[in-house]
Amino acid sequence: MSVEIVRIPVLDDNYVWLLHEPVSGETVVVDPAVAEPVLAEAERRGWTIGQIWNTHWHGDHIGGNDAIKAATGARVSAPAAEAAKIPSLDVPLREGDSVRIGAVEGMVMEVPAHTAGHIAIHLPDEQAVFVGDTLFAMGCGRLFEGTPAQMHANMDRLAALPDATRVYCAHEYTQSNGRYALAAEPGNGAIRARMERVDAARARGEATVPTTIGLERETNPFMRAGSVEELARRRAAKDVFRG
Repeated sequence: MSVEIVRIPVLDDNYVWLLHEPVSGETVVVDPAVAEPVLAEAERRGWTIGQIWNTHWHGDHIGGNDAIKAATGARVSAPAAEAAKIPSLDVPLREGDSVRIGAVEGMVMEVPAHTAGHIAIHLPDEQAVFVGDTLFAMGCGRLFEGTPAQMHANMDRLAALPDATRVYCAHEYTQSNGRYALAAEPGNGAIRARMERVDAARARGEATVPTTIGLERETNPFMRAGSVEELARRRAAKDVFRG
């Protein structure tokens, strides 16, 4: 792993990801909800932010764009399909496009459903994927602007990545997702075992992400849904779940 990836907790449960490639000295921030803690962390490390990557237009993912851009001159790369909702956009991204941090290439995957133009960025050589609000630890994003069929296709596509791929999602939702996962698959021992680890980690104040594709294949009820209809039922049930 040549890219250093730093987790910055902000707001109530958001994670902003700061990436640094030491050979080139390049630094990228992914989904900056706010600017101040991101700029402070970069300054503390002696890093200069040159790029911002947005996965989708929601305010808790682009809220820091303008201030970071003003402070650093960073270039903003974001979904082309959501350009009208991301005023700071410089580089529109579409399926199959690439982004770079130093010599490390990231491939753009269009994964609509949470928002109509949502993207993920897969860095295959780093075994890492930045998924915004499409895939969570034991969960998936709400279907605000898309369909169960789209989310099912997203789950299948992400599940096809190598098991060791680290999944960098944008929220600490693991405990609530896991409680629903236990209700959805009460016979799944892997979920029970994972929840014991998650509960212990959260009791110590520790983060539970990144996760991995392999772990999600075993314990994520949305990635494990066998059909569009099953995913739709599970998503509807999770939307009202109060476990």
